[in-house]
Amino acid sequence: MNILITGGASGLGEKITRKLSCEQSNKIFFTYNSSVEKARTIEKENSNTKSIQCNFEDIHSLNSLIDQMKDFDLDGLIHNASTGMTKNHFHKMEADVFEKKFQNNIMPVIKITQEAITQFRKKEFGKIITILSSACLNSPPIGWSEYVANKAYLASLSKSWAKENAHFNITANCISPSFMKTHFTCDTDERVIESMIGNHPLKKLLTPDEVAESVSFLIKSSQQINGINLIMNSAADVI
Repeated sequence: MNILITGGASGLGEKITRKLSCEQSNKIFFTYNSSVEKARTIEKENSNTKSIQCNFEDIHSLNSLIDQMKDFDLDGLIHNASTGMTKNHFHKMEADVFEKKFQNNIMPVIKITQEAITQFRKKEFGKIITILSSACLNSPPIGWSEYVANKAYLASLSKSWAKENAHFNITANCISPSFMKTHFTCDTDERVIESMIGNHPLKKLLTPDEVAESVSFLIKSSQQINGINLIMNSAADVI
């Protein structure tokens, strides 16, 4: 399979890229923004990978990626990239923060997916996997309103992608992981992390490797699995 992973050079994205590249028949295209050295290392260690620099906050960079997608002959698309979140109480944030984050985190997904679906419909096959967050389902952490709202928007879009394209043998599924220790969450107070572990049914946090395994499962799964949101939170409200 030819698969595009956004944000595939670091954190969870790196784990997904490395996991899927273990299947030598796969050709993995992955984007990165600033993680140049990590991207080069992944390419060096996995000959079936190709990195593409893309800054979601730069329209020219995004358009360049979309132009390149025409030559990828894609079978799969994995939405993982994020430009980060603004943590603050809702009432303390300027309204334009929500507008900017929507522009930087949602519009690129929309444009990339439109190009991918156009290709998938022609070949009558495709898989879309979107990484969300269990924070959309559980009680959202204080200060995460902007981030959770955007993830909820993507969850709704994914349902539409699944419904509108099922007759073209195209699937759209989501994965909603709970809190993981990655660069994305590195500013989380250790006392908070200890509390989450203590309250967790398994007494351990979800790992990026476990999420990458689930992505691999959905990429290889039957096209009968369509429109689902795979929740990875051990049946617990831990975040």
